[in-house]
Amino acid sequence: MAREGRQKGFWPLAFVFGLFVLFLYGPVITIFVLSFQGPDGGLTFPMRGWSLHWYAELWKGLGVVDIGAALRRSLALGLVVMGLTVLLSLLAGLAFRKKLTGANLLFYVTVASLIMPSIIVSLGIGLQFRLLDGAIKWLLELVGATGLLESYTTVLGMFTSGLGAHLTWTLPFGLLIMFAVFNRFNPAYEEAARDQGATPWQTFWHVVLPLIGPSVVGIGMFGFTLSWDEIARSSQAIGDLNTLPLELQGLTTTVTTPAIYALGTLTTAISLLVIVLALGSAAWLGRRRRGGR
Repeated sequence: MAREGRQKGFWPLAFVFGLFVLFLYGPVITIFVLSFQGPDGGLTFPMRGWSLHWYAELWKGLGVVDIGAALRRSLALGLVVMGLTVLLSLLAGLAFRKKLTGANLLFYVTVASLIMPSIIVSLGIGLQFRLLDGAIKWLLELVGATGLLESYTTVLGMFTSGLGAHLTWTLPFGLLIMFAVFNRFNPAYEEAARDQGATPWQTFWHVVLPLIGPSVVGIGMFGFTLSWDEIARSSQAIGDLNTLPLELQGLTTTVTTPAIYALGTLTTAISLLVIVLALGSAAWLGRRRRGGR
């Protein structure tokens, strides 16, 4: 059968889509290319040679900023956020399959943080933990624990207030994905497993989890990448140790060499690596579910 011609509206829409893709990925490609400037290169085109010079400079460090430490902090926080987002979203999705008292209120409270400006959430969490600092100091003074009072600093930190701030961003996405998954989940599979004598745990582990596995991997990807790139919710709640995005934001005003592009390329590459691993894991789980090898 002869191939049908394109409709009249195809090429205008294709042109608009091409402009959208260029607008979306053009800056990333530009930063990637400029990060390979030669030793005499600047922050703009034209290129002055090609080299890995600025990646070597990045490895040495940028001023007083310890890029390696900031990278490790962001990776650690991202992995913890990813794990908690998967766990809590999965548990919430399972719980919401049954009628719960106050389920609607709980749902709206959870997703409300998506509507609120991120900086407001960060300020609120930072203020809450500072009030908690005041309460702890008052309590230590009340009981006469002067040694602890003198050494006490703050409960603000990466794995306290910072972790909570990131979860207000990642959990709503995970919860919405779980709701969509279980909304179309066929309970007949679970009933068949129970008819075969499977316990509730065996039913979940051997039937439910393999079926929803790709979606769980997707939630993990969302959890890590959203935490990895987060700035606004970290700014007021992270404590005295900055994550890599905050360090990168600060360096944009002080570093005037292509080393800043090398750092941007590195952070983007890690995000893309996580996405590729997540998609590969989801595809593998899908083939395994269908009985493939």
